[in-house]
Amino acid sequence: MQNLTATAIAVLVIELVPAVAFGFAAERVKRAVRCWPVASRLACPALLVLPYVVVSISGHIFRWQWFAVYAGLPVLIAWVLEQAAAIDPEQCGNWRDATILFALGLAVDLRWFDGAWPSGLRTLNELLLVDIGLYGFLAVRQLSGTGFDFHLRWSDWKSGLRELAFFTPLVLTLGLALGFIHPHANIPGVGSAALRWIGIFLFTALPEELFFRGWVQNLLERRVGRRMALAIASVLFGLSHFNKRSAHFNWRYVLLASMAGIFYGRAWRENRCVAASTITHASVDWIWGLWF
Repeated sequence: MQNLTATAIAVLVIELVPAVAFGFAAERVKRAVRCWPVASRLACPALLVLPYVVVSISGHIFRWQWFAVYAGLPVLIAWVLEQAAAIDPEQCGNWRDATILFALGLAVDLRWFDGAWPSGLRTLNELLLVDIGLYGFLAVRQLSGTGFDFHLRWSDWKSGLRELAFFTPLVLTLGLALGFIHPHANIPGVGSAALRWIGIFLFTALPEELFFRGWVQNLLERRVGRRMALAIASVLFGLSHFNKRSAHFNWRYVLLASMAGIFYGRAWRENRCVAASTITHASVDWIWGLWF
């Protein structure tokens, strides 16, 4: 993340607090929020505007229209998901869930809000959207089975690394055949390589796995079953990469990402744990970044 000033670091820490709280104490947080009056429950996420306020004022780019977006969007999402929770207590999923997921996905993929942030601080915007989604789906919607849990277990590593072992020969063979990846020599230091893996795990793989596996695949399973949910979530994951590393529709990236989504989804659904699929995802991106 470029422009890593003291202010940006402080905001990054603040934005990580909700994720850490849900990752280590989700049930306690959910119970606490559910005990609040409805008005408080719906108004509270407006506080998520604060990271934007701090960063934009520090960077001299504060705009009231962006303030309205970041103060109003979390409240709107909480209100919609509060309605979904009341209408669909069995959590089968309905158009409200789909609308929120569609909006959040497009906001990240098409970079709708990037203009609100200083150059190089796009990650802060994405983390803020993760916080908005976590509050809406976990605290308000009370969605079960997401598997957003930072208590890493051996079974998570086992599932994640197993799917990595299955997927790596396939992606290397097809990626080289399509000319999508190109081997290059690189021998990084152990510390540097480890820090890179951790960075990919936290800031790239984890948000994507939470979205596509913990929310999308999780809700789809309740409607269309495990196999079809895996297939649909994987295709959607692939399509989300259509504009990556290319100015046009990058069909090679879409194809390989869709295939990757199958293995990530398999890792998640074994124990319904986002950590497992994130291990696979982060490792694939790490290997690609280091040697291809």
